[in-house]
Parts: sequence; structure tokens; C-alpha cells
Amino acid sequence: MAAASQTNDERISALTAHTWKPQPAPAKWVHGVLEDAVQNNSFLATLRRQMLEQTGTRLVDWIDHFALPADDEALEELSQVGYEPDTAVPKVRSWKHSLGLFPRVRIHVGKSRQVVLKVEAVADFLAAHNLSNVAIQGASLASVRRARVAHENGVEVWVLERHGSLAFEPALDKVVPLDAIAKHSEAMRLRQRDFDNSADGFALASQLADAAIAELGRDRTCELFFAAERDYWQRRNRAGRKQRARQDSLGLGWANHDHHTYRSSRAQFTRLIAFLEKIGFQLRERFYAGREAGWGAQVIEHPVTGVTIFADVDMSPDEVSQDFSHEPLPPRNELGTVGLWCELHGEAFLQAGLHHLECQFDFNATRDQLDEAGILTMPPFTDLPYLRQAFTRGEIWPVKPQHVERLLASKQITAEQAEQFLSNGAIGSHLEILQRDDGYKGFSQSGISEIISATDPRRA
Repeated sequence: MAAASQTNDERISALTAHTWKPQPAPAKWVHGVLEDAVQNNSFLATLRRQMLEQTGTRLVDWIDHFALPADDEALEELSQVGYEPDTAVPKVRSWKHSLGLFPRVRIHVGKSRQVVLKVEAVADFLAAHNLSNVAIQGASLASVRRARVAHENGVEVWVLERHGSLAFEPALDKVVPLDAIAKHSEAMRLRQRDFDNSADGFALASQLADAAIAELGRDRTCELFFAAERDYWQRRNRAGRKQRARQDSLGLGWANHDHHTYRSSRAQFTRLIAFLEKIGFQLRERFYAGREAGWGAQVIEHPVTGVTIFADVDMSPDEVSQDFSHEPLPPRNELGTVGLWCELHGEAFLQAGLHHLECQFDFNATRDQLDEAGILTMPPFTDLPYLRQAFTRGEIWPVKPQHVERLLASKQITAEQAEQFLSNGAIGSHLEILQRDDGYKGFSQSGISEIISATDPRRA
């Protein structure tokens, strides 16, 4: 028995092994190029200070890519620090780093170094900085739009918005399907979320995605869908609204998003994964927090939009070794933290909305600034040299009486807990504050396990 258990534990360990590691060499290269640019461009230096003081974010986390002249000596170091040729954009010589979160690098015709920053909307950035005379390249709602906002001492600063494209420059001769974009964006924002049968909700979302993909393609559909998801989450999360307003003051939007977290019931988990794969997501590592924790997760990443999903579900040790993203999980009597949250509030994909949105910040600055604004944060659940994470205090949402009555009748909660949920509501969503260093792309399994436990509605 012990031997069999050990074998199963070893199998679980192998399946959940995380290969992401800090990458100090490329991080040093990126910071070196950026610091040289900041020292030579006063607009960039001012923007870095404004980002930190007004939004609690770091300039390095807003870089989309660097564009360097062909004879730039810094290019000679790329292969030495782990960059490799990037073939995503035809006819452009560029590089990417596949082992960490780093900006891409490309060659451009010219003598200046270009620092290209990602924003949600170029026009919003220009308006926020009173840059009314700057020309925007790319039609409204084109898949790529950009504008040069500063040029000084051989350093250009550009801002760029993406809508499901990895291209470095706008396709100026391509017609933008404005009517289709508006139609499908509206459909995503207004999609019905409340269903007696959750499977019907997933079916409707799948139909909306199919219609959008037929006219706009998978990548643009993904971008539209998650813009709508963030909006829905934000309307239900005060910390999110406050931070969004701070970032909008500089015209940045949510372009610094790191990952989006869905909590799912066991019954709907494969439907959630199927929808995400339909719009182009690819499975990454899986998580399992141990026998006592009672939950697992699948990390999923979209290769074009950069959206990353952390999908949580109640799970037993025996189930983590199966393909739980595609093989349905059978019903069971007990509810873990994730399952109880879904029973109280609904599926994160449907009624409840995202459990949390996580963006990249300066960890200490953001926590201090939000605290001054009356938004408190929980103790850090990850505090490593290369990864720091903390939730804001959870939003308390009212719970529908029929949800409480169902849980009480099935003996999933006590009468005392039922009264608490009916009288005071239950913990709902969060904003997560995260700082990554050395390009670390992974997550802390032990840290996440602790915060899952800390946010159990029964404990709160």
C-alpha cells in the first residue's frame, strides 16, 4: 500500500513539475538597454517616474519590444543571454526569449534605438499626455496601431496597441472590419451569464466565439472576449476600478495584465478548457497543492494575445495524474474552497466573473498607494526574490438565498455558516498585486495553496 502510494506521489510530482526558473542574464540585458534609453530620453525618464508614483507600476513591465539598428552592439549579446530567432513575423529579423517574460527585440531601419511600450489604446495615451499633434499609424481598431511620442539623443519612444496580432507595424493597406468588431465586441460584453443549467451558458459562449472567429479569426476573438471579461470583473471589484482609474490617468489601461483566474466547478471544468482551446489557448503546467489542500489547477496561455489563465478546480490526489483538462471529473459529495465559491456565486466563467485579475506592479509601491486610497491588501502569499504576490482584501458579495438553501440541504455547510452567508454575504473577487523579476514566468505552488485556503468562504 505504501509503495503504491509512493509511486502515485512520484507520478503526481512528475506531472506537476515546474520548469520555469529566474533568468538573470537576459534580465540584465533588458535593464541595461532600458536604462541607457531612460538616461538619454527625458520623456521616458519622466514617464518612468509617473508610472511609479501615480500607478505603482514599473516601466520595464510595459515594454512590448525594443527595435534596434542593425549595427547596434547590444544585438551581439542576444544569443549569449538566451534569446533565439523569432519567426512569428515574416520578413522581420527579430528575437524572443522562450524561458522567461522578456520583451521581444527586432531590427529596424534607422540609427536610433526604439523603446516600444504596450498600452490598451494609443489614443488614450496621447490624450492623457496632451500629445494632440502626434500622428497615429494604423486605422482605428486595426490589429496594430502605434505612435512615436518622443525622440531625443538617439532614443525614440513609441506606444503600441495590439488586438490579436504579433506584428510590429500596422498593416496600412488592410481593411479593418469595423462593423464586425463592433458587433462581436458588443455580443461578448452583453452575453447572458445567468443560467439554470451552466452547460447552456458554455454552449452560448461557444456559439458567440464561433460567430466571431468566422469573421475576425481566433486571435481577435480572444482579445475581444477578455476585454469583456475584465470589464465584467471590474464592475464587481472596487480595487479593480480604483487601480484601473490610476492607470487610465496615464492612458495605459490594463496592458500590464499577467494572468486571469477562473474558479470552476468539477462538472464544468472540461467545458471551460474546451472553450479556451477553441479561441487558441495552449495548455502549460498543471498545479496540485497536496492531499490536504484539495484543489488543482491548469495554467493555459494564448501565444498571440499573451493572455494567461489560471483555472482552479477541486481535485483529489488520484485525479491529478489523469488528463483532468479533457476527461470529465466525476461528481463527489464534499466541496473544497473552489467548489464552495462556485456554489455560492456561480461559475467564474458565467455569473460570478473572474475570481481575480493579476497585473504586474512594483509590489511595495502599489500596496502602499492602494492602502492610502482605502484599498487594503492581505499578507503576501508569495515573497521570493523573483516573485511577490498578494491579494487585495476580497470583495464581499451577497449570496442568493436559494444557493444557501441548496448547500444547507445537502449538508455542505452548517446552519451557522448559512446564516452568516445570508446575513453578511461571502468573499468574492480580488485584485492581485504581483511583481516578477529576472523574467520569472512561473508561480509558487506552496504560496498559491496558502491563499486558496485563506480565501475559503467558510474561514472568512
